[in-house]
Amino acid sequence: MMKVKVLKEPLLEFGNGTHICPRTGIETLGVYDKRDELRRSELRIGIVGRGEGVDLLDEWLDHCKRGIPSKVDNKFPNLFKGFGGISEHYGFFTRLLSSPQYTRTLQKSEINKIAKITSREDRVVKCVDLYYEQARFISENRSVDVIICVVPNDLFDSLTKSSGAEDTELVDRYMEHNFRRLLKARCMHLGIPLQLVREKTILSVKPSIDQQDLATKAWNFCTALYYKGNRTVPWRLVEDKFKPRTCYIGIGFYKSRDGETISTSLAQVFDEFGHGVILRGAPVSIDKNDRHPYMEEGQAHDLLHSALAEYENALMQKPARVVIHKSSRFRDTEIAGFSQVLDAKGIATRDFVSITSTDIRLFSAKEYPPARGTLLSLTEREGVLYTKGIVEFYKTYPGMYIPSPLRIEMFDSDSSLEDIAKEILGLTKMNWNNTQLDGRLPITLECANKVGDIMKYVDASQKPQVSFSFYM
Repeated sequence: MMKVKVLKEPLLEFGNGTHICPRTGIETLGVYDKRDELRRSELRIGIVGRGEGVDLLDEWLDHCKRGIPSKVDNKFPNLFKGFGGISEHYGFFTRLLSSPQYTRTLQKSEINKIAKITSREDRVVKCVDLYYEQARFISENRSVDVIICVVPNDLFDSLTKSSGAEDTELVDRYMEHNFRRLLKARCMHLGIPLQLVREKTILSVKPSIDQQDLATKAWNFCTALYYKGNRTVPWRLVEDKFKPRTCYIGIGFYKSRDGETISTSLAQVFDEFGHGVILRGAPVSIDKNDRHPYMEEGQAHDLLHSALAEYENALMQKPARVVIHKSSRFRDTEIAGFSQVLDAKGIATRDFVSITSTDIRLFSAKEYPPARGTLLSLTEREGVLYTKGIVEFYKTYPGMYIPSPLRIEMFDSDSSLEDIAKEILGLTKMNWNNTQLDGRLPITLECANKVGDIMKYVDASQKPQVSFSFYM
């Protein structure tokens, strides 16, 4: 029998307590890792950009250090929260350090040369070369924790136009699908995470419809910078001491750049801390009937065996439970391969969970959309979960479009549907690239997707970085 229930918003743990909201938690309780007596209290920032862009970024960093008030006429103070600043005495308990010695300025003549290249693909490659050489110099000659690449407006425009004319796709997709991903893949071996920003979005006093207000932008920017530079976590999920120690694994698929092969990308979360590792899988098979990728039994076995080896190496013990999130339905061959590994290791408790999109929607005579956390149980093993929706803490629905819920389907599962949905809801809050509390996908799949986007540009002979900070 179908039933509807609204799940409670999962709590997050910070330095001095718990809260449901990342921003309020950091502001009032401090970042989680401040309890670590050996933590570092400063972030050294390298910068690559043209002179005007570097000046804009310096000004923006000063704003972030001092703090930024919430937007004018703010009707939703919990949603549009002012940013109190980043310093060693408050919130992040960290200093941002930048200097001309850690800055590499791009020559305008080089930028102009790239803009004049006829082929957009060639412009992207030359632009990646330009930024890579400066990032390489900083990584090899300066002690920095993260490198910020500031992209000029005219250079950005030249990367989002083809043969002098606008493409029909959104211009941002070229930046996302080519330059950003190729640059991150190219710089991966340097061992320093990158943060990319565009001049046109820095200190934009009147944000466009697709831009955030300055305070929200500062929250997301500084949190991502903190996570990337410190290699630590600003918050974590509250640990349930009554649950067995769990290893969460997310599996996605990505196409090669030539479109000829499809491989698995795997993101593994060791525990509630969010500590994990990124692994690259092997090319997989394609179903001739529905054209969907899947793993043969041996491929599934090898992937999970490698993942658990990383887990045991990190925590020096086996997990008592394994949860696998997959962005498509599980095939019999995959279940057989995974089960073979778990049986051999004596891990009895397991949950294989498919998380996909669905056309099912819930409607109410009182309010729409449904509340975040609304779970529609279709059967004991299948349901629909709203991870986007009205958020009571915000007193509104914070999205622009009709929210699309997730379809949850359980295969060979030892847990209840409600328990699995609660875990998924909690894991949507573990993306340190976004401080709004209502992520759509659990970090297992969010990370696996982002890894796949960049992994296709990483040469097969190159060992990819294992930290999410290099892919976000």
